Amino acid sequence: MKVLVIGAVDFSLHCLNILNQAGADIVGVVSTEQPERYSDYADMEPLCCQHGWPFQRVTDINSPVTLDWIGQRQPDVIFCLGWSQLIKTSLLAQPPLGVIGAHPSLLPHNRGRHPLIWALVLGLEKTGLSFFQMNEGADTGDILAQSEIPIGADDNAEDLYEKVKVTAVPLLTELFQALAEGRVQPLPQAASCGNHWRKRSKVDGQIDWRMSTKAIHNLVRALHRPYPGATASYGQTEFVVWQVENVDWPDAEYEIEYHEPGKILALRDGKPIVKTYDGVLKLKQIEPELDFTPDTYMD
Repeated sequence: MKVLVIGAVDFSLHCLNILNQAGADIVGVVSTEQPERYSDYADMEPLCCQHGWPFQRVTDINSPVTLDWIGQRQPDVIFCLGWSQLIKTSLLAQPPLGVIGAHPSLLPHNRGRHPLIWALVLGLEKTGLSFFQMNEGADTGDILAQSEIPIGADDNAEDLYEKVKVTAVPLLTELFQALAEGRVQPLPQAASCGNHWRKRSKVDGQIDWRMSTKAIHNLVRALHRPYPGATASYGQTEFVVWQVENVDWPDAEYEIEYHEPGKILALRDGKPIVKTYDGVLKLKQIEPELDFTPDTYMD
């Protein structure tokens, strides 16, 4: 079966390898001319050169030039994996088996932007990976394959991203085989349920020390690499917080309630202990490293 892959991120490259190992005839790969748009960008060109697969970089997946290049490859099916631009009908209608997308959630729940980040920010205990038949909506097409993924209390974005990649191996392999054998059974998404997550802004990644200890912990792990990191500011210097630790504080039941959020209570191993709304956190890993002074305040 002739397959064309559209993608620009680490997950795209991972799935391209899965499809190749499953026996797909890769007739083309399309990626982006704007890698700066993707925190988890992965260059797919070296793998294409290694295997002799036709490769094309584009800025608009729906442009006539792109459609012509894809049409010349004559794929039976297109996999769109890790691509932020919506696909229009002119491309959706090209391959006989349509265009298949992937979304790391249990569709119809949690459609939209940044599904791994929002799942961690909200402290969800599970998510999933869904492959679906793409239409002109955002993650609204019929579900073709789906698997649940547990989220540990201390999982960060890197951990969860890896879980999604591990889940993709058997799920995508079986889906490809089912497509080749004509035994896929599409499941329409229920129109009466589901939600849509919005695009993040820079403000969404800023730590407000009036937040609860748990909320700050969730924000930090959600924006861990490959994403840009949660930010805070001290002495008018912005820094990235990569890891925090919930710590015990002496006489916490009596004393901690009298300290304001954002106050640096002490240093432990050179790391600041900061008051939150309802507890204290140790900033275990930040970038760049700064000199903190006890009894001063985060901005």
